Amino acid sequence: MSSKLVVVTGASSGIGEATARRFGQAGAHVVLLARNAERLERTARDVRDAGGKATALAVDLQNRAETLGAAARISGDIGTPDLLVNNAGVGRWRPLVETGPDEAAAMIGVPYLAAFNLTRAFAPAMIERGSGGIAFVTSPASYLAWPNASAYIAARRAIAGFAESLQSELKPAGIFVTIVVLGAVETPYFENNPGSRENIPELGPRLAPVLTAEQAAEALFQGTEQKKRFVVKPAIYRALFVMNALFPKTVASQVRRAAKKAKKAGA
Repeated sequence: MSSKLVVVTGASSGIGEATARRFGQAGAHVVLLARNAERLERTARDVRDAGGKATALAVDLQNRAETLGAAARISGDIGTPDLLVNNAGVGRWRPLVETGPDEAAAMIGVPYLAAFNLTRAFAPAMIERGSGGIAFVTSPASYLAWPNASAYIAARRAIAGFAESLQSELKPAGIFVTIVVLGAVETPYFENNPGSRENIPELGPRLAPVLTAEQAAEALFQGTEQKKRFVVKPAIYRALFVMNALFPKTVASQVRRAAKKAKKAGA
C-alpha cells in the first residue's frame, strides 16, 4: 500500500475521514475530496501524522465541472489512482410528500452522478494501465426498501446498478469493483440530515449493531485489499438480501414493521 494512490470522496468527516486515515496508516498517498476545506485539511494532517501522504482538494461533488476539474488535476499532477473510493453521499430519509424535487435531484447528484463522473474520468487510464480498483460505499437501501425513504433508496439503487454493471464491464481490463454495504454508522451524517435516524428500520442492537466509522473503514480497507466483490456489515444484511430475493413479500412485511417500530420510538 505504500506505493498506492487512493482517492476518497466525502473525506472530511465520518466514513470517508476514517477511510482516509486507515489507508494513510498503511502508507498510501491519499487524495481527499470534499467541500469543507478546513475539515479536509485537518484530516489530511491526521493522515500525514499516521505515516501516510495526503493531498486535500476542496470540491463540490454536485458540480460536474468542479468534479471533472479535480479529476484532471489529480491525473495531471499526481497520477492515475490505484483505488477510487466513492463514499460521498447526501440525503434525508423522508416520506415522498415531504421530499421536494430539488432535494431528490441532490440525492441523485451525490452519490450517483458524483461517482459516475469521477469513475468515468479515471477509468480510461486504469483500463490502459490494466489495473486499478473502484469501491462504492452504500447502504442496505441498495437491496432493501422500506417506508419514508423513497428518494434516498432510489439514489442508492442507482449506485448499486452502476457498480454491479462495472463489475462485469471492467473485470476483463484488470479492474476490480467492490460494493461496500454498511448498516447504520455513527457519524455526523444524521446530524446533517435531521429526521433520518427515526426512519431507520429497527432490527435490534444484537442483529444490527451500530458501527463506528473506524469499523466501517476497516471493513472497506480489508475488502478492497482482498479485491472482494461485496462487503456487507453487519452480516445480518447479507441474510436479509438473500431472503428478500427468495421471499420478497415476507421480508417487505417485516421491514415495514421494523420501520414503523423505529418511527414510533423516534416520536
